[in-house]
Amino acid sequence: PPELDSTINRILASHKTVRGVMICSREGPIIRQAGSAFEGDLGKKYAVGVKKVVDSCKAGLIDDVFGGTGGESASVGFQWLDELKFLRIRTKRHELMITPDERYLLIVIQDPTQ
Repeated sequence: PPELDSTINRILASHKTVRGVMICSREGPIIRQAGSAFEGDLGKKYAVGVKKVVDSCKAGLIDDVFGGTGGESASVGFQWLDELKFLRIRTKRHELMITPDERYLLIVIQDPTQ
């Protein structure tokens, strides 16, 4: 939708430290991406990496009713200990802000040095 594109462009224009914004499906492809941080194949690499991190964090929030936390058998019988709402990861060059949803991931990359 055009309003989604305008919102992404507004974020990039109004926040000078933001290097990229990406919205991707939890199960599949990138829906929208913009910014220099996601040029070329970098968008796909970030999407795959962020999905792995989010899945790992969510796995740590599962309590296996058969005895362990985040175990392999958690899919058989489990309960959520908590809900993942926001992740912030800082590297030497970038800061990733990730908002996971059941259907989508919002990924914003900014340059924290500026």
